Amino acid sequence: MPRPRKRRRVWHEPLPAIFKPVGVPLRHLNTITLLYEELEALRLTDLEERYQEDAAEQMGVSRSTLQRIVTEARRKVTQALVEGAALHIEGGTFRVPAVRWQCDECGHRWEVEHGSGQGASARCPACNSAAIRLRRRRRQKRPDRS
Repeated sequence: MPRPRKRRRVWHEPLPAIFKPVGVPLRHLNTITLLYEELEALRLTDLEERYQEDAAEQMGVSRSTLQRIVTEARRKVTQALVEGAALHIEGGTFRVPAVRWQCDECGHRWEVEHGSGQGASARCPACNSAAIRLRRRRRQKRPDRS
């Protein structure tokens, strides 16, 4: 019996989407499904230009797993463009992580579950200050190849 798939970390709340050629009804097109974790891998490696090691760490997978995900995602996108198929973005094995906050007054850091409704209107649980902000991770970009 195969091991269950590890859930990949996706940093943006995914929304189902379909991209298709203009002027052709969807019912007349073949559909290719791009999984949310495949889209996230493309976003991190191609759009944000992160090193694979950094992108893999952010998604919670090994670098070799990320490479397989990126390769499959690029194949699907290319196939949809070349064959004129609809690209349907949905599904996959993923999770959206907690949102990290930090208090500017006392420096306290905490996390809330994504989608819990506890946002910027909240107060610091340690000092009750309203001076809180989202804590962001530093991005590592590839060096310029000039």
